[in-house]
Amino acid sequence: MRKLGARRNLGRIRGDGEEARVEYVELFFDLVFVFAVTQISHALLAHLTLAGALQSAFLLLAVWWVWVFTAWVTNWMDPRRSAVKLMLFALMLAGLVLSSSLPEAFEQRGLAFAAAYVFMQVGRSAFMLWALRHHNPVNFLNFVRIIQWLALSGLFWLAGAFVEGEARFGLWIAALAIEYAGPALGFRTPWNGASATADWTVDGGHMAERSALFIIIALGESVLVTGATFAEHEWTAPLVLAFLASFAGTVAMWWLYFAIGADTARHNIEHSDDPGRVARVAFTYVPVLLVAGIVVAAVADELVLAHPLGHHAELSMILTVVGGPALYVTGNMLFKYVAFGRPPLSHMVGLGLFVVLAAVASYLEPLPLSIAATMIIIIVAAWEFISMKSLRR
Repeated sequence: MRKLGARRNLGRIRGDGEEARVEYVELFFDLVFVFAVTQISHALLAHLTLAGALQSAFLLLAVWWVWVFTAWVTNWMDPRRSAVKLMLFALMLAGLVLSSSLPEAFEQRGLAFAAAYVFMQVGRSAFMLWALRHHNPVNFLNFVRIIQWLALSGLFWLAGAFVEGEARFGLWIAALAIEYAGPALGFRTPWNGASATADWTVDGGHMAERSALFIIIALGESVLVTGATFAEHEWTAPLVLAFLASFAGTVAMWWLYFAIGADTARHNIEHSDDPGRVARVAFTYVPVLLVAGIVVAAVADELVLAHPLGHHAELSMILTVVGGPALYVTGNMLFKYVAFGRPPLSHMVGLGLFVVLAAVASYLEPLPLSIAATMIIIIVAAWEFISMKSLRR
């Protein structure tokens, strides 16, 4: 029976007051998701319709979910151990297949997408059962529950791969809904009860840094889109202004999250009475809104750079130019509500300004619309920075 579990403890060993560092192999693993975010961004740009937007949003939710589950696993497991490294490499390979299949997941590569996704979710959990069996009975029981939920969702993923059109989308939505409901319900099963968030030992510093790195991945995609599109066109005055507005918007998004939010969340999780509960919201559910906002804003940047002037903004332009930053501010507001216990006034005012901008957007050309959206997010970031700086004095 001993062979059914790891002989050595593969978990992270932490001293008092010691934070787990993000290891190089974790950063290497993240490279697959740089590709995944790029694929989703390009898919949305190619299909700026309601159906295209829904499919892109769905794929982003799936990609985020498989990544964040792995981030939780490396919060508990020590990536310096050879077995953990091999597990991450296997997930990378499957993740590369998953990322490659994203543009045609709802067409001929549905089975490749679903099979890779299920392999990553169920395979990772099976590894955890093997690793934890003899060393951490509480977390072992957590993963007994988790693997049952993921096996159930896996049936819907695979069933969806063998049908087409709306039937596939419906089955996959059911699969993803099961997975997103799992943590909120403590992965309750009729046989093993539910996990308590108090049992989810979490390193606040490690989870904060892992989440921040994914935000950097998404911002990096925005930078790549801006640079590549700018390089392809003749450098006219309107194009240069659009380029500067795009870059300033990306910097403002970085500033809004990293100047205050990331470090405060880390501190609050580390000093929380129930760090698992805080991390479940702050680093599991909320960050996908930030990533979605960045992806949509990157699509908007490419649209504006391609045609900065000469016509009024169309609906797709308005929804991306205004909707991307607004979604990002919303994610930040929710994130900081969890971290601070209250939503920042600057963010609520910023969302009001985005509503006003959306109301008049059809009268504006793409370039002034982009500049206005960038100015709003700069105002929100500067307001918060100044207000928090005065509070720290």
